[in-house]
Amino acid sequence: MVSVLVVDDDAGIRESAVMALERAGHRTLQAGDAAAAMSILRKSRVDVVVSDIYMPGDNGLALLEAISERRDPPRVILMTARGSIETTALAHRSGAFDYLAKPFELGELVARVAAAVATQPDAAAIEPGPPSRIVGSDRSMIAMYKAIARIAALDVPVLILGESGSGKELVAESVHDLSHRSSGPLITVNCGAIPDTLLENELFGSVRGAYTDSRQDRRGALSRADRGTLFLDEVGDISASFQVKLLRFLQDGMITPLGGDKSHHVSVRVLAATHRDLRQMIADGRFREDLYYRLAGYEIAVPPLRERTSDIPLLIDHFRKKIGAEMHLDVVPGPSQSVVDLLSGYRWPGNVRELEQVIRRTIIDSGGLTDANTAERALQSMSLGAGRSALPPEAAEPHRDQAEPEGDLFPLDEAERRHIESVLRATAGNQTQAAFILGIERKTLARKMKRMGISIEKS
Repeated sequence: MVSVLVVDDDAGIRESAVMALERAGHRTLQAGDAAAAMSILRKSRVDVVVSDIYMPGDNGLALLEAISERRDPPRVILMTARGSIETTALAHRSGAFDYLAKPFELGELVARVAAAVATQPDAAAIEPGPPSRIVGSDRSMIAMYKAIARIAALDVPVLILGESGSGKELVAESVHDLSHRSSGPLITVNCGAIPDTLLENELFGSVRGAYTDSRQDRRGALSRADRGTLFLDEVGDISASFQVKLLRFLQDGMITPLGGDKSHHVSVRVLAATHRDLRQMIADGRFREDLYYRLAGYEIAVPPLRERTSDIPLLIDHFRKKIGAEMHLDVVPGPSQSVVDLLSGYRWPGNVRELEQVIRRTIIDSGGLTDANTAERALQSMSLGAGRSALPPEAAEPHRDQAEPEGDLFPLDEAERRHIESVLRATAGNQTQAAFILGIERKTLARKMKRMGISIEKS
């Protein structure tokens, strides 16, 4: 019979876990803190320890380290409602078998205990992360943290997939900082923001005289990233012709500056990210299959915010503190429950980036996060300009009587074109301001203008 020690200062969680494990046929022991757990371990044989991380006295990570120093230590499964990339990395480094995000299904706990008894612990050594940059404890985020912890120390290319605003660059930074290249540079190139004519120069560099006004040699991003990491953001936006040049580098690691005749080798780990469906692009003939396999040595998916709404309160509090510090505010009141409920009920097509901007606008307008009406106006101002409803249908415009549409009706594309034109006219052709009002990125606005044939000169 397997013996399981459950360690948690919350008696309710402890009892629930014990009941589920005993129904599965395991013998159980209980402890309310790390000291009591160590006392039990000195007296009794234990096969698996299931421990909370944040408890009074020594935390679960300290307990894990103490257990790892014992002869023939039991497997350890950590659990917490406040997970982070740092605790995940520390747990892996210290030899934890697994890491569960509260609240979890009791069946999942039983399954992980069974797996801990049946397999050997993961011995991969992973360096601890930097100060927290990714916020979230949802199960999908814990899965992503595990993926980062598994791949960071392995010198293979990583493709990061996720919607715009979901935090792909933060994942790339975490992979770099947890890798053996962390002492080297991390160079970021936004492929979607640079035309092909300039992208080659940006990546490979150039020699003096390579083009008009080229008065000196210029080191490209690949040279600057030597012994470090290159992050290619929005790699799905590069043209077919440049895909060939990038593939050639990924095959041999050699770079030839624009206008030069000498090549040299660089040691660079390539991380790439995209919000596009590269598999569909391959099927459509718009992205090279061989380049995809070179970039995707491993894939990490960043969950959209609408799939981890349990993290929204954590993110609200994180941005409240961050934005308060940016604005030199000693105190930012809130968030109130009404604000949390409002923001938790929105689908966030712009993901975490959109949430941050809504919180910033709310704080600017009201001095805090207590007024749900101000937060709703911030949502409306950012979302409706992009043709999206800020709230679920039953919550949107609750005080306005429904009315039949007035005036001429247009197809959706035509309505979008007219609205973009009106915003551009209102901003005197300033695309940066227009993109902000529309709630989209500037490069997205530029693509829409090109596709729709919109041409409004900046005045």
